[in-house]
Amino acid sequence: MLKKVLTFSAAMAIFFAAKSQDSTKGTTTITGSVDAYYRYDFNNQAGNNKTSFTNSANSFELGMASIKLDHSFGKVAATADLGFGRRAEEFSYNDGVGYGQNLPDSARVGNRYGTLAAIKQAYLSYAVSSKLKITAGKWATHVGWELVDAYSNRNYSMSYAFSNGPFFHTGAKADISLGGKTNLMIGAANPTDLSSNSSGNFMAIGQLSTATKDDKLKVYLNYQGGTTSSAAQLNQIDLVLNYAPSTKFSVVYNGTYQMYKDSSSKNWSSNVLYLNYDPISKFGLTLRGEYFNDKDAVKIGAENVLATTLSGNIKLANLTIIPEVRFESAKKEYFAKSDGTASKSAASFILAATYKF
Repeated sequence: MLKKVLTFSAAMAIFFAAKSQDSTKGTTTITGSVDAYYRYDFNNQAGNNKTSFTNSANSFELGMASIKLDHSFGKVAATADLGFGRRAEEFSYNDGVGYGQNLPDSARVGNRYGTLAAIKQAYLSYAVSSKLKITAGKWATHVGWELVDAYSNRNYSMSYAFSNGPFFHTGAKADISLGGKTNLMIGAANPTDLSSNSSGNFMAIGQLSTATKDDKLKVYLNYQGGTTSSAAQLNQIDLVLNYAPSTKFSVVYNGTYQMYKDSSSKNWSSNVLYLNYDPISKFGLTLRGEYFNDKDAVKIGAENVLATTLSGNIKLANLTIIPEVRFESAKKEYFAKSDGTASKSAASFILAATYKF
């Protein structure tokens, strides 16, 4: 398998070099973003945060400063997407030393990050034709609805589905147009969230997407599956339905189911519903409800969690202010009260700001 991957990579490099003469003019686009937040936990317990990127309590925090460069030259294109800050570090958590995405401060071993942790995405692509594009490198996952860049989400805090699903893939993929609004993506990648892979194991990835003629309904069926770096078998099926009957209202459903098998078979699932309402162009509301089921304790020790998040989006040109309240309840005592004793519920407030240029 490894020889095939190396042979394919070498062929890709030669192909790109030969075809780069198709155009004599290149274009470069530079974009970026900054986000910051203040999170207040009503029980003053930072550990009550169980999802990605907001692991703090009663503190002002920088989320991420990001810069993205896109360059195209004929049929060839390249993207370098860099991020700096805790959000970027947690996204590339396998590329640092002694840091896990949900570890408490006491368990972190300094801030010894290599350059890989700052690379959110870095990939090359070649448009073989109008119906086929080949991409190789590292890119954000196709699984799920939420994205690492804060400005791309209407809620600032993340769902359990996002936090426990894949963050990114490193490998090669083909995007194929099947005609009309229907597209297919297939590829092979390192095990989930690994920029470098020494295990010799790989994952298959795929997405089938389509939409109605008016684009009011969009459907994405996502998949990842294969052997993890620890030799376990993993398969995940993910469905996203995005329905926007008007410019003021839309609803998104994301359902995901992951099967994990090592010495025994385990699974977890999540169902997330987003209700979005924009009465005016400068203000919107998003209500996110999520039921995360982990009865086999693959990811969390609560068996299941019901999380409800209400976020406002106050839009001032490129700046968006996001006030947010979040309530969570678990079947087991998964959270902590202000005195440190166990609790089945938790509540928090976030005031966040995102800026995109």
